[in-house]
Amino acid sequence: MSERGYAASKKLLTGLIGAPIAHSASPAMHESAAEALGLRGHYQLIEVAGADAAGLRMMLEGVRRLGFAGVNVTYPYKEAVVPLLDELAPGAAAMGAVNTVVARDGRLTGHNTDTTGFARAVAPLLAPSGNAVAVIGAGGVGKAIAFALASLDVTDIRIFDSEPARAETLVSLLAAQGVARLASSIEDALHGATGLVNGTPVGMLPNRGMPVPATLLHEKLWVADAVYSPLITPLLAAAQATSARIMTGRELAIYQAADAFELFTGLAPSTEVMGEAFDEVMAARSSAYHAA
Repeated sequence: MSERGYAASKKLLTGLIGAPIAHSASPAMHESAAEALGLRGHYQLIEVAGADAAGLRMMLEGVRRLGFAGVNVTYPYKEAVVPLLDELAPGAAAMGAVNTVVARDGRLTGHNTDTTGFARAVAPLLAPSGNAVAVIGAGGVGKAIAFALASLDVTDIRIFDSEPARAETLVSLLAAQGVARLASSIEDALHGATGLVNGTPVGMLPNRGMPVPATLLHEKLWVADAVYSPLITPLLAAAQATSARIMTGRELAIYQAADAFELFTGLAPSTEVMGEAFDEVMAARSSAYHAA
């Protein structure tokens, strides 16, 4: 049977665990990708706030037993799920954060496609050499971003988190590569930096905050935001005002979803199809926001 013929005979059940996730574009991206490959796909949002380890274990047991090919995991559970899985891919094990769980043969394996997705997205912004990048936030997304930068041979990664212990942990995870250092403040992280990445949820609707003061932004700094709701966050709007180059959360959202889809199915999805689905969701959300 051909690969496409095999796909056409299959139903695909995947989903997302996290909170809040009603805004997620993942269902549209994954279901559109599945349809383009002849799969009958359903992507289920599993929104449970404040789940403890026992609650997460119950959700994962459902994934294991109910026919899921796998699930994505987002804030605030990317680190909490790690000890509850049967195995971890090397990259996810190294950073202690998972955003994709593949269910196969009764076993759950954790991966991190935030890392591969961000690496694909940010590569065009990096100079051939001499990159110094400030990463704000050392949680699940921040870890993935820092590891992605390290994989692209960025040798000066400055980590800042409002909880210093989290930043210290991330720096220690990258210690063997000798590429990251703990920043004592946001100002310290940005001093002489060529790039800035927001790996926190600050700026995600309904929040309209800024993870860094606008006065620290300038035209020689590229600025990326992992948040995609809204697409132009307050941080990116402030960066645009200085003529800095920016990267929205669009590319990260699409590439991490594409890499996760391939892990779930063994089939490479169209990033164009996923991008179109993402854009439709964002356009509809923008219309609804302005109409309100």
